[in-house]
Amino acid sequence: MGAPIEVSGSEAEAQPDAVLAGVERSAIQGRSLGQIAWTRLKRDKVAMASAVFIVLLIIAALPGVTNLLVGWFGSPPDKFHQTLVDPTLGTPYGKFGGISGHHIFGIEPTNGRDLFARVLYGARVSLIIGVLATLVSVVIGTLLGVAAGFFGGWVDMVIARLMDIFLAFPLIMFAIALSGVLPSSMLGLSGNNLRIAILVFVIGFFAWPYIGRIIRGQTLSLREREFVDAARSMGAGNAYILFKELLPNLVAPITVYATLLIPTNILFEAALSFLGVGINPPAPSWGGMLNQATELYSVAPHFVIVPGLAIFVTVLAFNLFGDGLRDALDPRSR
Repeated sequence: MGAPIEVSGSEAEAQPDAVLAGVERSAIQGRSLGQIAWTRLKRDKVAMASAVFIVLLIIAALPGVTNLLVGWFGSPPDKFHQTLVDPTLGTPYGKFGGISGHHIFGIEPTNGRDLFARVLYGARVSLIIGVLATLVSVVIGTLLGVAAGFFGGWVDMVIARLMDIFLAFPLIMFAIALSGVLPSSMLGLSGNNLRIAILVFVIGFFAWPYIGRIIRGQTLSLREREFVDAARSMGAGNAYILFKELLPNLVAPITVYATLLIPTNILFEAALSFLGVGINPPAPSWGGMLNQATELYSVAPHFVIVPGLAIFVTVLAFNLFGDGLRDALDPRSR
């Protein structure tokens, strides 16, 4: 038997009661999964900067705020300023497309409409269509994806084939054809309000298979987990398992994919407006502004740069925030 270890100094003098008292004074506090994810997200400076930009853009696109900002830094989006445009060349007077204190983004060639106001009003259209279309896609894709992954069998086969059909559907051709037969009014809507509703329906209804496949794969994995077996052993029905066990565990992938789907829908709306099947002029839209600028980019490049940068920065901000949110919710995905 070995000799006892001698302990001297402060370690020998430490009393258990004093140690326990110190633990009580600095009690450990638990954190929820949401708090842990928020802590991770705050460390991602790029994602937080993107989130700040998105919030500021949403605030700026609100009707009252937009009117206030346009009154300070521009003029109404449909107001012409012929005196600020060269009547011979059709280009704005001054440097950089007529940028000044009254028109901080410059003005359009030929008619002199304020670019700052048109970009802000175009942001409202893009955000409304992008967010609402994403909401439609998320609702349909989540319901059908969960049903396919949970029930399996013929239900999974039918929904999977339906996804394949929608993914193979020529959406742009359908949108162009639909714009040609669209009535002037329908369901109490008319003009651009009707076109916005149609764009939300077309983009959202035909984009659900993308999120549907992701949710189906996640559901196939979750339905084999122990907590689902435990719920079944306690007599839980399918409805309880779906809405109380599976859907709460799918909130994270649904949220992440929704943030990544919004910029895709914004780009698609801009593409449709560029092709002339989106928002009707003179209402401003980013894609429509690019369409009008194609004939004038050689003499007025700022007319292309301003709406192009608006689309680029907005889509980039949503994508960066979505990536940061994914890393915060699931660090293993890095």
